[in-house]
Amino acid sequence: MSSSHAFIAIEGVIGVGKTTLARILGEALPAEILLEVFEENPFLSDFYGDRARYAFQTQIFFLLSRYRQQHRVISKALHTSPLVSDYLFNKDWLFAHLNLTGDELAMYERVYAILGEQLPTPALVVYLKASTNTLMQRIAYRDRAFERRMSRDYIEALGAEYKNLFAHYTDAPVLIIDTDDLDLVSDLSARAGVNKQVREALEGTPQQPLFPQIAADRTGAIGAPRPGGRLMDFQRHRRSLEHVNGDLADIFYDYLSLSQAIGHLGDTLKQVWVQQDKLLPKLGNRQEARDLAVEGLRATLQETLGDTLDRLLKIANDAGIDLENAYLSALERAENSHD
Repeated sequence: MSSSHAFIAIEGVIGVGKTTLARILGEALPAEILLEVFEENPFLSDFYGDRARYAFQTQIFFLLSRYRQQHRVISKALHTSPLVSDYLFNKDWLFAHLNLTGDELAMYERVYAILGEQLPTPALVVYLKASTNTLMQRIAYRDRAFERRMSRDYIEALGAEYKNLFAHYTDAPVLIIDTDDLDLVSDLSARAGVNKQVREALEGTPQQPLFPQIAADRTGAIGAPRPGGRLMDFQRHRRSLEHVNGDLADIFYDYLSLSQAIGHLGDTLKQVWVQQDKLLPKLGNRQEARDLAVEGLRATLQETLGDTLDRLLKIANDAGIDLENAYLSALERAENSHD
């Protein structure tokens, strides 16, 4: 397998089968397994009985526990083998925004921002989906003591949060698997099918439509931009560089950097305009004069355009915006304006 030391994270609502799939993939790849140690949270049982009262203690404990576990295990494990985790660190943010408000949420966000930047990004996220009915049946079947007071409304709300998370997630490729009719415990053919999907996703087989009008080269490494690939590939790669370099999310600084890049771009285009006007009397054709002026400044123009795009990618990452979806929406608005 080409991604021999890949980091795979499995996510989905409580009861969807994350741990089951992690163990299956750990055996099939083979890979080391990282399982969330949720039982050690001393506030969890009380939380399901009184969410409002115990939400902050429960969430902060989970945040620090998940950070400690992933920081200690992931980088070390990937030196020797692939790693499969039955949770994604981002889930902590999801649960926090479901359960916390006001000053407690603000305090949580400050701590999360510091810790989250220090953790590796997965090569692939497997998002398991299931209906609320299926999830409630599975939760009842496994009969964990602290889950007995878990309400259907809470599971439905959690499902909506997961759907929203992965509708805008750009940090890594996402493989979506519907598990309503999938028996991974006893159906060997179902296991083989999921194993195949994961292997293909790791090897670069596209799971989503290509960027409009572009034939993407899918032979590049996971997480790196491929020539002609999706815009989200470049945004994801920019995110990985931010983790490596320790860049902080700072929208105000991003704005200043973008303004500077646009200023350099403007200066370059002004030089093109000046050269065009100098060449026009000699050539007698404005298009030809412009093309020659652009050719003379092509290297500088390419550099300034690249810097500008880099700043836009950073802003999109810091703001949690899928730049590709934003651009496609702009195209749709432009098309509608001509109708």
